[in-house]
Amino acid sequence: MSKPTATQYSITLDVTLSNVPGVLGRLCSAIGAAGGNIFAIEGFVAKGALLQRQIVVSCTSVDHQAQVVAAVGTVDGVTLETWYDRTFRMHEGGKIEVLPLAPVGDQDDLSMAYTPGVARVCNAIADDEALADVYTIRRNTVAIVSDGSAVLGLGDIGPKAAMPVMEGKALLFKSFAGVDAFPICIDTDSPEEVIETVVRLAPTFGGINLEDIAAPGAFQVEEALKERLDIPVFHDDQHGTAVVTLAAVENALRITGKKMSELSIVVSGVGAAGVAIGKILLGAGVGEIVGVDSRGAVYDGRDGLNRWKQWFAENTNPDGKRGALSDVMGGTDVFIGVSAPDILSVADVRAMNHDAVVFAMANPDPEILPELVSGHVRVMGTGRSDYPNQINNVLAFPGIFRGALDACASDITEGMKLAAAAAIAASVGDDELREDNIMPSVFDPGVSTRVAAAVAAAARIDGVCRLDGSARPGAV
Repeated sequence: MSKPTATQYSITLDVTLSNVPGVLGRLCSAIGAAGGNIFAIEGFVAKGALLQRQIVVSCTSVDHQAQVVAAVGTVDGVTLETWYDRTFRMHEGGKIEVLPLAPVGDQDDLSMAYTPGVARVCNAIADDEALADVYTIRRNTVAIVSDGSAVLGLGDIGPKAAMPVMEGKALLFKSFAGVDAFPICIDTDSPEEVIETVVRLAPTFGGINLEDIAAPGAFQVEEALKERLDIPVFHDDQHGTAVVTLAAVENALRITGKKMSELSIVVSGVGAAGVAIGKILLGAGVGEIVGVDSRGAVYDGRDGLNRWKQWFAENTNPDGKRGALSDVMGGTDVFIGVSAPDILSVADVRAMNHDAVVFAMANPDPEILPELVSGHVRVMGTGRSDYPNQINNVLAFPGIFRGALDACASDITEGMKLAAAAAIAASVGDDELREDNIMPSVFDPGVSTRVAAAVAAAARIDGVCRLDGSARPGAV
């Protein structure tokens, strides 16, 4: 099992110290002896008999937090006033809010923002509903929809418990692409009810981001909504993952020199993400793909396949390979894992072709830890931020929706996804590309801008733009 990241269990200690020599040293020693790592101490100047300070300490678990707090309480000359878990404090009250864009400072403002002036805009939209994309929040607002049935690695935890993740997604939309997104967590275990709810909410939004919905219901929901709505519907667990995976493969090939058409790829996990990865890789021209699920290799004719896995079976594994993961790894070029931790062995990796590429993207713990295969792979990537080559959806979905909204797109096409992947890959210049640096930083502000421009251009090429730029009411 891998080590937790340093900040997710970090705590802040509010302490009062006696202003005498040695107290701060004893406090730091006690924290260190308890295994805590001091992350920050508020700068101070010693004045008076007492000092009040905040100390941030990185811990590794909830139990470890309690051990550090107990150790602080034993230090002579130190009083622990209070402490808090920094992750929970960040989430207090939620992570997003609604802010006004128009001033309402006097009667004139009120008459235009609300009654009577607003009636003119309402009537204009009633005459031409396309104007809702111009004169309402619909032009820049996305619904983040979940039923809480497949949240991260936590499983079916329900809609209320899913809210922190959906709020986090909204935070990323705004921070990385300026898109206003709002979490819509639906209390149902029926895909049909999710579909009907979203259809009725759709007039408010310019796009729908489906999130953390268990397969195969996720496929059903997306298909139905794409058919019934005239706005982009995008299941990020499927297509965001597929886009960043393709970008990673493209840049790995820049290092290995291999060709897409010559690749043999194994995809571990043939759920929502695995099926979408297979589809986008086929669209990019990959030579051979073999998918493996909990029952082994997926092939045409295998019993018990739902219709989405059946599509995968019919379009991949041309030689009908069968058996467990280890049985199909020999002689392959790329491993892509979207499944479960610790299922790939060192022997499996050593059986791969020269210049092997391994993307072990299960979260929080990958299919195999990078340190176990050092020297056996040319390029290694995971979904985590504490290893090189993080393959993370945040590189994709903000820019994809930014571009789709800018183009007033009615759909997110395969062409738009391929364009997004190419833009992400191109964000790593030739002078930056290395075995341990094939993906751009998630904090590179240029990535979402490049992705948005590429996606908007592809939307126009694919003919899925709803508005043609014609004159608007009130325009000069």
